[in-house]
Amino acid sequence: MATCKSQSENQNITAYGILLFAGLIFILLIIYNCSDQVLATREKRQAKSREKAVQSVRETAQAREKWKSAKDIAKKHAVGLSSQFSRTFSRRKSTRHSDQLKGLGQAKPGTDAALPPMPPNEQSAGTSKGKKKDKSSLTQMIHAIEEDPNSHEGFNLEIGDKNIKKQTGKAPKGKQLHTQSQIFKYAYGQIEKEKALQEQNANLTFSGVIQMAGDTEISKRPPIEVAFKDLTLTLKGKNKHLMRCVTGKISPGRVSAVMGPSGAGKTTFLSALAGKIKGCTMSGMILVNGKMESIHSYKKIIGFVPQDDIVHGNLTVEENLWFSARCRLSADLPKPEKVLVVERVIESLGLQAVRDSLVGTVERRGISGGQRKRVNVGLEMVMEPSLLILDEPTSGLDSSSSNLLLRALRREALEGVNICMVVHQPSYTLFKMFDDLILLAKGGLTVYHGSVKKVEEYFATLGITVPERVNPPDYFIDILEGIVKPSTSSGVTYKQLPVRWMLHNGYPVPMDMLQSSDGMAASAGENSAHGGSTPNAGSDGQSFAGDFWQDVKCHVEVNKDALQHNFLKSSDLSERITPGVFQQYRYFLGRGGKQRLREARTQAVDFLILLIAGVCLGTLAKVSDETFGAIGYTYTVIAVSLLCKIAALRTFGLDKLHYWRESSSGMSSLAYFLSRDTIDLFNTIIKPLVYLSMFYFFNNPRSSVIDNFIVLLCLVYCVTGIAYALAIYLAPGPAQLWSVLLPVVLTLIANYNENKFVSRIADLCYTKWALEAFVIANAKRYSGVWLITRCGSLMKTGYDLNHWYRSLIFLIITGMVSRCIAYLLLVLFQKK
Repeated sequence: MATCKSQSENQNITAYGILLFAGLIFILLIIYNCSDQVLATREKRQAKSREKAVQSVRETAQAREKWKSAKDIAKKHAVGLSSQFSRTFSRRKSTRHSDQLKGLGQAKPGTDAALPPMPPNEQSAGTSKGKKKDKSSLTQMIHAIEEDPNSHEGFNLEIGDKNIKKQTGKAPKGKQLHTQSQIFKYAYGQIEKEKALQEQNANLTFSGVIQMAGDTEISKRPPIEVAFKDLTLTLKGKNKHLMRCVTGKISPGRVSAVMGPSGAGKTTFLSALAGKIKGCTMSGMILVNGKMESIHSYKKIIGFVPQDDIVHGNLTVEENLWFSARCRLSADLPKPEKVLVVERVIESLGLQAVRDSLVGTVERRGISGGQRKRVNVGLEMVMEPSLLILDEPTSGLDSSSSNLLLRALRREALEGVNICMVVHQPSYTLFKMFDDLILLAKGGLTVYHGSVKKVEEYFATLGITVPERVNPPDYFIDILEGIVKPSTSSGVTYKQLPVRWMLHNGYPVPMDMLQSSDGMAASAGENSAHGGSTPNAGSDGQSFAGDFWQDVKCHVEVNKDALQHNFLKSSDLSERITPGVFQQYRYFLGRGGKQRLREARTQAVDFLILLIAGVCLGTLAKVSDETFGAIGYTYTVIAVSLLCKIAALRTFGLDKLHYWRESSSGMSSLAYFLSRDTIDLFNTIIKPLVYLSMFYFFNNPRSSVIDNFIVLLCLVYCVTGIAYALAIYLAPGPAQLWSVLLPVVLTLIANYNENKFVSRIADLCYTKWALEAFVIANAKRYSGVWLITRCGSLMKTGYDLNHWYRSLIFLIITGMVSRCIAYLLLVLFQKK
């Protein structure tokens, strides 16, 4: 089949193509069916080392908890010792004074006055003056625990729980520690620091001991207190209030719940606190730690959990959390400390059983919905925020999962974290776990803002009493919704509750709210789509042109505000230095590589389609000596452009939501873009080889394989950059449509030479330069008289043999320019 027949122009090499096609199909089938097994085997081989590392980290965490509990006990003993000494000194002073008055004349000259015996505590304190290296009570306690491993008095081995549990009996088996060296590794380091501090004091006085024992730990998380006064949000271009006259504050170390009926502006309130609101005019003040600072200055230590579960489905639970920790924790934090943070979050959220499971996508089943919700929260917990804002984290969770999540959040609050969250229909047990409650009415008006323990007492003063066996938050929301009416004896309607709260606290009330018969502004009407609106007085008599112009102005102002929001820059006051662009590029590259390996089946399908396209086009479009194979190359440009563009749309089109979330938290957009482009370079190199492996053997052109590969490589690089811009700027449907239309339309323009204006436009089309490069590479293989007799074909199409390198350079420049445009679109058109 591969012999060269007599009087034939070319050798028939189709048989080699058939054999190669069969071999590549076999390889693609193996990849398609065994890719998951390869990754699963690799994960199993790494499981043992990972389990050992996790066990070591857990032991370190247990040692740290032991040390903290021991220090708390030492502080308590120091306080007790201080009070005992003060009582002893006061008694001795009064006793010595009376003895001196009674026996003033009995003392002999040259001798000291008789003194009462010193108490044991003073004796020990006095004898320790000359001893520099006397063991402290904390050191003795640690040594005592080491000598008796079964004694767990004063310690709690559960990671994250700081409560001291005193056990009289033997500790359970599951809580016994494994190796004493690992347990006290951290504790001994602290003891050495304590000895160094003791050696600095020449005389170890009682006040010095008390000061050392009373020293507080330096918190890793700077506290953030957010106060808001008369906060009002109004849509730009329209007189619609999303929120009005909201005053209060959320404090560190407390868990605040935001509740209210639908349309009350709960999510809008959280977005305003996080600085993510746009398209609105904001009046009032938001103070951060009592100062007029922008909340964006603290974005590196602020966590925002969106309502939707935006988690990478083709990564495991541990991989998602580990990536967030590496990119958002401090750059100078050692790797073991970061592992410890991730382990603490996994254990507190109850994700140990699914830590190595894929989160899952729409096509591929993963973990459950409740576990996915907890992973969504864990992405923000692993960066150790000082302010954590959550938008409906318990929606879709059962009661036990909600309690588990809230317990984890309360542990974070014990670290001094300021937590604020929107909650829908919490159970009574869950409701009592909150510290503060912000209750909003429709239109974004405050009904109550204070302690959860006093909410029923406040409503009781208004004549609203919660019936027996009724959940208080459900009852209050039903009243604000108008479903349940307060008792007639109270004389209060649900529309008057916001004004009653403002008058109760002495806040200024707008005149329109006071003059309203309901006690509520018309701007908080129920007919607003956003929860409240004030209709324009002259809107009924306004013409259609006026309405149209008003809508255009509103649209322009919203887009302008969005652009300013994306380019908003403020000074960094978070005091946290996160990894730089290069380090984040490495992290993004590693994550993208794992995702691409798990998408091996999709890659195999793409390669199979390219193989079939190469066979079909190579068979149908045979090379002609008169046209140098221009017809086959025209089909090649269209087919390769179309197939590679559609495949490249997945690079940025599927992860827009994930990128918006990560970029709003401070991750580098440049590192994300470069990592994606770097991973796609594999396809840029392999896909021309896959297509050419079939097309060359079935088409059998005169040009060499190297020349065809170079042209295809430049073409794929060019169309991939164009696909990036389409995927970022357009929605998935229009992006696919433009990816199909552009190659066809631009190829028709490139082959139309009857009009000078169209020919000038063709010079800007990448298809014209790709086709010219293919034809020139084929024409160069004709030597001597063959080139002279066929030069008319080149002149007719307007191609020049000296333009081969220029065509390749134009394709490369087009690819680079399109990537720059795609990056600008990525930064400009994003939602935070």
